[in-house]
Amino acid sequence: MVKRILIIRFSSIGDIVLTTPVVRCLKQQIPGVELHYLTKKQFHPLLEANPYIDKIWLYQHDFKALIPQLKSKGFDYIIDLHKNYRSGFVVRQLGVRHASFPKLNIRKWLLVNLKVDLLPKVHIVDRYFEAVASMAVKNDLKGLDYFIPEGSDVPTVNLPETHQQGFIAAVIGGKHNTKIFPVDKVIEVCLKLKQPVILLGGNEDVERGEVIAAACGRKVFNSCGRYSISQSASLVKQSMAVLTNDTGLMHVAAAFGKHVVSVWGNTIPGFGMYPYMPGGSTGDTLMAEVKELSCRPCSKIGYEKCPKKHFRCMHNIETAPIFEFLNSKLPSIAKS
Repeated sequence: MVKRILIIRFSSIGDIVLTTPVVRCLKQQIPGVELHYLTKKQFHPLLEANPYIDKIWLYQHDFKALIPQLKSKGFDYIIDLHKNYRSGFVVRQLGVRHASFPKLNIRKWLLVNLKVDLLPKVHIVDRYFEAVASMAVKNDLKGLDYFIPEGSDVPTVNLPETHQQGFIAAVIGGKHNTKIFPVDKVIEVCLKLKQPVILLGGNEDVERGEVIAAACGRKVFNSCGRYSISQSASLVKQSMAVLTNDTGLMHVAAAFGKHVVSVWGNTIPGFGMYPYMPGGSTGDTLMAEVKELSCRPCSKIGYEKCPKKHFRCMHNIETAPIFEFLNSKLPSIAKS
């Protein structure tokens, strides 16, 4: 009988949030199971309030002290939801039964480099569940989880008065520039929205946010660099709807069942990491992308600059469907 399980997912924000259905279903479907989760130290806030996790283990730089501690716990099973050389090292060192999921790297390479699409039409969450199929754990189709740690909620009164009666969240950041909606496009959308907008992003997005806020006036509040990931998640939770790049807060928005417009540049939803909102979710989603572009996808991750130097995958996205979608969702939200 499996009593103690170690789940491994080192990074990043969105990928960790996407593992939460597996965490929940393991806890709820295996009586008395003790769940441990191994991740990088900087991602601890994503999991610290998750009630389904009994202990979080944090990796930072090396495994010298960590491996003996993990061995002492006597895990019955390891679920490797990262499947790279680091997670493989942990699996080999602990030497217990384990399972992983189909990462499909070869098929992704074929699509990116040869434009041969052999990818299954399956979301990565469902591929994660293949790692627990042998334990008869099944997807409950209740979507993603995000639990905000105590003290991380952003009080409405701390927001500008113009935004205290409701707002749309716009996630303007991203790890790679080719996944970021251009400033001029964001401005076009914001000016057409019927509600105020809060811009979300990190320190690296402050300047971009200032340009957008200057063009849109008091309607836009630039919160980039002001809040932690969980505080930003709190603002996503409070929002009426979300405009987002293909980045971590996109999955947080899906976890809260928000109406989501996700913007896709060099990456594509076909990789299986689009907003996961299975049947019964209160949210609706629009994926804004330029589908008929021969150079897309050019990467499964992203680049500093467009390899073709034209960046048509973002510049050619029409803004009208985006602001029309977001505006159409506001009345129903206001009445709820």
